[in-house]
Amino acid sequence: MKLGIIGLGGSGKTTVFEALTSEASGGSKGENHIAMIPVPDNRIDKLSNMYNPKKTIYAQVEYLLPGRGGQKPDSRGEDALIRAVRDVDALIHVVRNHAAYGLDAPDPAGDFIRLEQDLIIADLSVVEKRLERIAADSKKKGKGLDREEEALLIKCREGLENETPLRKFPEIAGSPLLRGFGFVSAKPCLVLFNNADEDETMPEASGPLASETAMVVRGKLEQELAQMTDEDAAELLEEFNISAPATDRAIRASYKILGLISFFTVGEDEVRAWTIKSGTTAVDAAAAIHTDIQKGFIRAEVVSYDDLMEAGSMVAVKKEGKFRLEGKTYEVLDGDIINFRFNV
Repeated sequence: MKLGIIGLGGSGKTTVFEALTSEASGGSKGENHIAMIPVPDNRIDKLSNMYNPKKTIYAQVEYLLPGRGGQKPDSRGEDALIRAVRDVDALIHVVRNHAAYGLDAPDPAGDFIRLEQDLIIADLSVVEKRLERIAADSKKKGKGLDREEEALLIKCREGLENETPLRKFPEIAGSPLLRGFGFVSAKPCLVLFNNADEDETMPEASGPLASETAMVVRGKLEQELAQMTDEDAAELLEEFNISAPATDRAIRASYKILGLISFFTVGEDEVRAWTIKSGTTAVDAAAAIHTDIQKGFIRAEVVSYDDLMEAGSMVAVKKEGKFRLEGKTYEVLDGDIINFRFNV
């Protein structure tokens, strides 16, 4: 899972990046900053304690903070921020919700719309250029055209001209025919309201912002928490009435907007979390581990995490009749522990 952190100047996106990743974003302002962090999951911790494996491997999330070194357009007229987030899975849009020296009073809805419009305009430019190319090709003899792609692009243009991001039309933007365009307004979006240290309130959402998935972070405070020991951080979390660190909350929300779940493989060698889309079948989930397992799939041996924890061991689970054999079409559930049987 790759998440791009965006926001207007002064929004605190760099502070939020450091709060989410516990990493400094020093270096050249023009460089993109990337950090890989493990996905916190106490289920992995408990499974590791049960199996005592040689390796414990958490799922990973990659955060990308586009370089602050200006928005100089490239040869195609596309600015640096847009280029940087073309290939991320989702956007984290940081919106300032606190007073800041030298800046106007916070206007979360207005700030959100300003950057949202930039994303819409960038996508509209891509759509129009592609439609122009299709129109030119249609005049050439023997040039094969994909009319379905053209129809989808026309629908995209209509939505974008009405200032509606493409994520509001998932049946259009999610079409395999348009996947290669990397539309930025089509990406799922999590809005992070960056509040002052003492402010835990969610601002009133109006207009386009009202329909977005959003949460509050106290960027500077969370940045400090990220640098503390677990013991010191726990005290501060309690003092400021923060239910969980921003990293945990943001990852859970990101999984939700992307429709992701985790399944586990366990054993003496390795306990590991795997990330897949909700609704993925067993045979496709096998491909997350290795395509050979998918090709030679025979069956999936499945136990739910909750059943294993309640029973206390795999032997006890089997005695209780909660050990299941599932076929290719079984839809994997969050928390399933799976052993794939295959033959290649």
